[in-house]
Amino acid sequence: MAQVTFKNSPVTLIGNEVKVGDQAPDFTVVANDLSEVTLKDSEGKIRLFSVVPSLDTGVCDKQTRTFNEAAANLGDNVVIYTVSMDLPFAQKRWCGAAGIDNVVTVSDHRDASFGEAYGVHMKELRLLARSIFVVDETGKVAYVEYVPEGTDHPNYDAAIEAVKALAK
Repeated sequence: MAQVTFKNSPVTLIGNEVKVGDQAPDFTVVANDLSEVTLKDSEGKIRLFSVVPSLDTGVCDKQTRTFNEAAANLGDNVVIYTVSMDLPFAQKRWCGAAGIDNVVTVSDHRDASFGEAYGVHMKELRLLARSIFVVDETGKVAYVEYVPEGTDHPNYDAAIEAVKALAK
């Protein structure tokens, strides 16, 4: 299992660690309009899941803005999701204020379905651990990053390169 800290304190991750080559686990999260979103909703597309503890923090804000900018140059066959435990209403408000329009924000607040399926649900905080997952058109995991310290940035370039490699 991935070892993660948050503000330098170890946290317990609930769920199974996902590895490159695995079939991506299904999940059910909530969109900003309160509809359900599952892995199958983007079947046939390359997916990047940018997982953050909360959009209302500096690193999460930067992470979401970075992938929003990158999405504009990745083509129509790529979908970028930002997944957090924030309420859908807060996500919608934040996106509007931040001008985020190329990334789809989804909330895992209801069931922690994504968090447990991808092994990123931090038990002690009921937040999601910062991580990145890239899934190809067939549902196979092509890239994984569990960021070791939750207040650090992910490797943006490596994640974007993983998407570009699939899009060729």
